[in-house]
Amino acid sequence: MTIQTPHDRLNRPIRDLRISVTDRCNFRCSYCMPKEIFGDDYEFMPKGELLTFEEIERLTTLFASIGVKKIRLTGGEPLLRRGMPDLVSRILRVEGVEDVGLTTNGLLLGAQAQPLHDAGLRRLNVSLDALDPELFGRLNGRGIESGQILKQIDTALETGFEVKVNMVVQKGVNDAEILPMAAYFKERGITLRFIEFMDVGNDNGWSFKKVVTKKEIYERLRAVYELEPVEPDYFGEVASRYRYKNTQSEVGFITSVSESFCSSCTRARLSSNGIFYTCLFASKGFDLRALLRGGASDAEILDAIIDVWERRADRYSDERTEQTAKNRKKINMSYIGG
Repeated sequence: MTIQTPHDRLNRPIRDLRISVTDRCNFRCSYCMPKEIFGDDYEFMPKGELLTFEEIERLTTLFASIGVKKIRLTGGEPLLRRGMPDLVSRILRVEGVEDVGLTTNGLLLGAQAQPLHDAGLRRLNVSLDALDPELFGRLNGRGIESGQILKQIDTALETGFEVKVNMVVQKGVNDAEILPMAAYFKERGITLRFIEFMDVGNDNGWSFKKVVTKKEIYERLRAVYELEPVEPDYFGEVASRYRYKNTQSEVGFITSVSESFCSSCTRARLSSNGIFYTCLFASKGFDLRALLRGGASDAEILDAIIDVWERRADRYSDERTEQTAKNRKKINMSYIGG
């Protein structure tokens, strides 16, 4: 069953779906789940509130029927959810799904890499904000050293995964790691993506003063390397991509703050308890779980999804100011997925 792809009020089609499978995480990164707020006694969602794999598969099938082709599994930390290889294989069987990726902090990859690969997963994005062991331990709030994550990345590569590394850059915090990170991953042919520090959620103390822009990062890289731009692979691709000259190694920039990409955003988001969001910076969403568990038919759920998307007019990054970032309540990234 395929239905004409809906477009929102800014004529953006729905093409990508990010599915959060859990709100739990084993890290306490300050820009996502600061330990001062998400302490050891923090109450996460009970298991019964999470979408089951059957419910995720059903919703994925409905989203795919209206044009979604790319699925990304996120969290929290998705590898904390048991049975992820089963979910991957379920999603890959859905007609219309062309690509499935998973974003992880990498700590649990070692034991799960082979089962995930056997299930059909091929692409991983690993979050790593510094090579310096002590700094990385402070940033993740758990004292986990970078070497542990690098070892897991090596395991993933040996298993056959395509791996990209995501680095959130904060001024005066880890911006001194830009060139060491670039050198390390360039040498290994792994794409490193620099992410501008964003005001996701309400707890990360964001301000423009903490943002290191793409332009600043690019200039630091260009002082050492020759870079050439790479054309986007598809409409709505988030990263601005460059290749190190005379190599196959790439570097990317995700520029939500300095160069908004709202105009080409094709991404929908599904929280781990089944709330449908149309923007990373959303204040509210639509409860699809209530429809699922209330006995709604596929047609009724699909009508609701299409209606929400066709009424979408989100362009938060276009409109962001210091005041809106400070005053607008947003869903936390650990809940909605990055």
